[in-house]
Amino acid sequence: QVQLVESGGGLVQAGGSLRLSCAASVSLLRINAMGWYRQAPGKQRELVATMTTVGTTNYADSVKGRFAISRDNGKNTVYLQMNSLKPEDTAVYYCNAATGSTMSPINYWGQGTQVAVSS
Repeated sequence: QVQLVESGGGLVQAGGSLRLSCAASVSLLRINAMGWYRQAPGKQRELVATMTTVGTTNYADSVKGRFAISRDNGKNTVYLQMNSLKPEDTAVYYCNAATGSTMSPINYWGQGTQVAVSS
């Protein structure tokens, strides 16, 4: 079992910045990949950014150049630095931990943190 606790959401004006944090209950080295996803009202949950254990990152096209995912293995914490925020970034942001094998993946999710960007 992996427990994830997100923090750092809030209300910000367009062009502003926020940093989300996700604290895991186990060592990040035991998790294949950590990621951030978001879900806006009436829309499906979508990938924002992921990072593997070896540091390989992947970003949604809509956030490339504005968002950055990072990790602190010593604190078992993953971050999402969000800059140049836009109203369309408004969503509930969820932390994800991908474990298990390719044949039997296991995903864990945090409770979500709300990000609201005003125009």
